Amino acid sequence: MITFWFAILVLAWVLYFVLEGFDFGVGVLAPFLGRDEHERGAAIRTIGPFWDGNEVWLVAAIGVTFAAFPDWYAVLLSALYLPMVAILLLLAVRGVALEFRGKHDSPAWRRRCDWLLSGSSAGVVLLWGAQLGIFVHGLALNADGAVIGNGLSRSLSPLLTPAAGLGALGALLATVLLGATFLALRTTGPVRRRAVSLARNGGNLGTVGLLLAGVATGSRITLVAAVVCFVAGMLARRGWEGSAFTTVAAGVAGAVVTVFTAHGSVVLRSTLDPLWSLTRAEAAASPSALRLITIAGVLILPGVLAYQAWSYWVFRRRIASERIAS
Repeated sequence: MITFWFAILVLAWVLYFVLEGFDFGVGVLAPFLGRDEHERGAAIRTIGPFWDGNEVWLVAAIGVTFAAFPDWYAVLLSALYLPMVAILLLLAVRGVALEFRGKHDSPAWRRRCDWLLSGSSAGVVLLWGAQLGIFVHGLALNADGAVIGNGLSRSLSPLLTPAAGLGALGALLATVLLGATFLALRTTGPVRRRAVSLARNGGNLGTVGLLLAGVATGSRITLVAAVVCFVAGMLARRGWEGSAFTTVAAGVAGAVVTVFTAHGSVVLRSTLDPLWSLTRAEAAASPSALRLITIAGVLILPGVLAYQAWSYWVFRRRIASERIAS
């Protein structure tokens, strides 16, 4: 039962980072790939039917962590509460920018909303990437399973590690590539052309940068990510937008799985002493609690997956970014 719920937890995080990854990417890129309000609006409309539904997987991932692995949830939230609060605030800003963008006809109003959307999306991505880097590196857990330190230093010091920085930059690169390949797949006209160019050039630059980082740090994840960037850029160059997007999405999914399984049965590594690390069995809820949430999961999860797949099928057509003469 513990293994089953750990797999469900990883699945929820994979779906969140892949699906929210591309709409975060579109949010970051819209002001840059759109030369006027019409083109920026076309880019943002590609995620209009999806962005709030994608956030369901964040609720699911946090909910599963809380219900199935409460000790893990408690340690992470107590250690990283400031970054999590920042993420929630930025998500609120992002939601307001998306919802209120069309509430006023002023071009200046919409431009401000576009930049708020871009900045908040980038901020969320950087913070999530830093936390994924922290998950791999670990936290300063003592023998009692608590993170040492007090106040701001306990919550902010993990963000200042090289692992957090590399995670943040890698997440931003992946998000930009996801957004570019998604826009190439879902738009026509000038936005599509610029998105294809960005995917091609971003893939090449990402390949070089990740190779250098992988050699410097000895990180296999980084080296594999470099290969993904190279393949995605090559596919975009040939006009195979769907394959390029699928490649980047698979790379993101693989990276997330690797982060959560990097230390085997250990879900949170102690940087002070490996014997003080938190394992799945230690973090898991009681068997009766796991059986209870299994009933709810079996009833709810298939419906959510089916509904979301249906919504993507309904809104599968491209959106025109070129102006059509009347």
